Amino acid sequence: MTSAPTRIDLAGGTIDIWPLYLFHPGAQTLNAAISIRATARLESREDTRIVIRSEDTGASLEAEDWRELWDRKELRLLAFLVHFFEARGITLTTTSESPAGAGIAGSSALNVAVCAALAEWKRTHYDPEGLLQVAMNVEARAINVPTGLQDYRPALYGGIAAVELDADGVKRVPLNVDLTELQQRIVLCYTGEPRNSGTNNWEITKRHIDGDRFIFDCFERIRDTAADMREALERGDWDAVGRAIAREWENRKQLAPGVTTPAIEGLIARATAAGATAAKVCGAGGGGCMFCYGPPGARAEIAAALAGGGARVLDYTFERHGLARG
Repeated sequence: MTSAPTRIDLAGGTIDIWPLYLFHPGAQTLNAAISIRATARLESREDTRIVIRSEDTGASLEAEDWRELWDRKELRLLAFLVHFFEARGITLTTTSESPAGAGIAGSSALNVAVCAALAEWKRTHYDPEGLLQVAMNVEARAINVPTGLQDYRPALYGGIAAVELDADGVKRVPLNVDLTELQQRIVLCYTGEPRNSGTNNWEITKRHIDGDRFIFDCFERIRDTAADMREALERGDWDAVGRAIAREWENRKQLAPGVTTPAIEGLIARATAAGATAAKVCGAGGGGCMFCYGPPGARAEIAAALAGGGARVLDYTFERHGLARG
């Protein structure tokens, strides 16, 4: 059995999609792995059939041969992963603790867990970055649009890190942050509205590539805000962290009309009235999860305000460990 954590993206999201970061020197994303995990269990069968089951969604898929999986629509990512590894005679069972369409990289966490399980089954060795390359490319095949680079790293490595993006490659840099202090200031909730990151991010990417100056300038500010937040996190300046989260959200909302919704804005207003100083959606926006940031003394009141507004407050801890086997 393998499992991998999801993540909260703190700043610099979407700019991690190739080639956007190439146009913004110094681009980076900041994210933290959380204890909401995805799990894969792989069992050998006595026949050569392939059975794929998703316990949390109740969906299942069966095939006589891995070649049949290329054209299957159901459980598309899992089917594509089994197809890539040319697996046969297996039952793959998956489960995810993340709500559907949550924006906390549940599909990437599941992807990493399944990739690791299938590579082990096939006795194929990948170094960590090689495994991430497979996961990223197979997911792009499954969703038919480019994927970002940040989400696979918290799933594999855990912890809180900056993912530095430049022409010579991608570099993950662990950050020295007091995770207990940070967790006391962040309330994570599911808004009740699932979202589709592929759609939002692809439209934004196309506008950027087509030379939209407004989008370019938004990403310049998102890059600068990520740098400011990184410095604030590492020196433990929690007020400055909150100000950076607020700036990140103001710029992110301008990327596309669907990033925020009346429901999200209503929840943020409730949280603000309860003492939150900043908030942002997780992932591309339009629904899914969001988090609110505020002083530790207001955490319970912020959580109650979000729950009173119809959101589901999620219990989590920051996860120091990534991919786990056994």
